[in-house]
Amino acid sequence: MKLSLDRTALAGYLKRQFEAFFPDGAALGALPKITDLALGRAEHCFSKIGIKGYSDSDGARFNHLHTDQYAVFLYYLANSAFKAGEGSIAERAYALNKALHGFDAFYEVELPAVMLLVHPVGTVLGRAAYGDYFCCYQNCTTGANARDVYPRFGCGVVMYGGSRVIGDTTIGDNTFIATGTIAMDKGILPADAVLHGVYPKAETSLTKRSVIREVFKSTG
Repeated sequence: MKLSLDRTALAGYLKRQFEAFFPDGAALGALPKITDLALGRAEHCFSKIGIKGYSDSDGARFNHLHTDQYAVFLYYLANSAFKAGEGSIAERAYALNKALHGFDAFYEVELPAVMLLVHPVGTVLGRAAYGDYFCCYQNCTTGANARDVYPRFGCGVVMYGGSRVIGDTTIGDNTFIATGTIAMDKGILPADAVLHGVYPKAETSLTKRSVIREVFKSTG
């Protein structure tokens, strides 16, 4: 993967950011190892995205000053640190993502291997089940209902700005969730659909469009 900072420089950059935002003297010795893990996940993700700046004929690209890319990378960093038992790094990467991008995905949440964040300010992604080729824009929310049941998302789902999916709702493969949609406890919804409307009247319409081709510019 082509990097704007090499791996060693990127780990040093992260360390300085952590120390500036959280000057508590925490030990960060595992940061280079966790940085490598996160870059591996970012490379796989970005290689599946055909949008300019994410990949080209030479493979995936990562620019630490491309804030949408950096938000994805910081999530992978936080989640990789959590899985490796490096809680101090996980906490800092999660908090840094909130501070820099207004993006809230807790490090224990399992976001997919292929995803796209598009200026995700104000977006909160909870403990739903997410399929690959998941995309969300600004001010989106996924979360539980009063019974602590979370949504499930198929492969190839885009949440446009201000949309909400809550509770016992299964979003089918290849679904466009329209701007401002609020869906809660809708049960199992069809694939190849546009979800639109506001609870309790949210509903689906069938579509021949493709999230993977149109949003990710990918052949899947």
